[in-house]
Amino acid sequence: MKKTISTLLLLTVTATAASAGQIGHYAGGLMNIRDFFVPEPGFYGVMYNYYYLTGRLNDPKGHQLGSVNVNPGPGPGAELSIEPDVGVYMLAPAFIWSTDYKVLGANFAAFIAPNFANASVGASVETEESQGIDSDTSQFGLGDWFFQPIWLGWHLEHYDFSLGYGFYAPTGKYDTDLVTFPNFPNVGPIRVASADNIGLGFWTNQFQGAAAWYPWVNKATAVTLALTYEIHSEKEGFDLTPGQDLSLNWGISQYLPLTKDQKWLVEIGPAGYDQFQVTSDDGQNATNNILDQVHAAGAQLGVTSVEYLAALNFHYFNEYESQDRFEGHVFGLSASKKF
Repeated sequence: MKKTISTLLLLTVTATAASAGQIGHYAGGLMNIRDFFVPEPGFYGVMYNYYYLTGRLNDPKGHQLGSVNVNPGPGPGAELSIEPDVGVYMLAPAFIWSTDYKVLGANFAAFIAPNFANASVGASVETEESQGIDSDTSQFGLGDWFFQPIWLGWHLEHYDFSLGYGFYAPTGKYDTDLVTFPNFPNVGPIRVASADNIGLGFWTNQFQGAAAWYPWVNKATAVTLALTYEIHSEKEGFDLTPGQDLSLNWGISQYLPLTKDQKWLVEIGPAGYDQFQVTSDDGQNATNNILDQVHAAGAQLGVTSVEYLAALNFHYFNEYESQDRFEGHVFGLSASKKF
């Protein structure tokens, strides 16, 4: 897949460019409605395909950013246009181990989710907002892997609850560059993140809790909520620790029989996510103290085979509002199987 980023110059060249566009690792549009809950004991494999498409970058007030004023020193500066055209693809297989072992009355599980991508949304935001060079990259490589060694699930007649701890390791491609500005000899060189980065260059600790309500005991209908909290480490190459992030996922899932014997089911329902930066970036390079946010809504459609313990799901989310970050569209296709 291709990621194209067209920006003429820095948003601001009076400070290091590392401070702009910092968002977390967690992708609100990756998982399906019921994926936040510990499954029945066994081994599972899930193959997530995630595609993010956008041509819009918003300012801190939620308005589309079409141009920026570059002012390296005295004088009015220059008004320059930006034209984001970003397509991010990620392939994320997840390997889940769910056990009969009980912890505080909950089933214990764990999983690992390596991922491979042509870019990341976070790296694309950073490049678009702060690097200011034309780049056209199409490489596909290792991203920042996710490990969740603790995942607890409580299963009741009308409710499910889950708690989990995991972390993102900075395994993805990440470099920095020194950029000079021949037209502005009083500025630079400035260190920026490389335009072809896939990883974000920092660790993230993730804490997640989720709840599901089933109006009927057959659990054909599920109303779900999940909260995810991210705490980030210092960013490699900069005196910058990204601010902490909070995400809310919500959804309503309904199973309907496709066959009379109910061995094949269709799953359908609305879903969405809301993400907020809740603390400011920290460090000498953290000149952008704007708290970004994004809100999205969409729907999920899938087919489940009860006999083969397998499912195929598609979902779409439209980001209808954002501040200080991209506003785009998310497409997801996943296949899962219990072994």
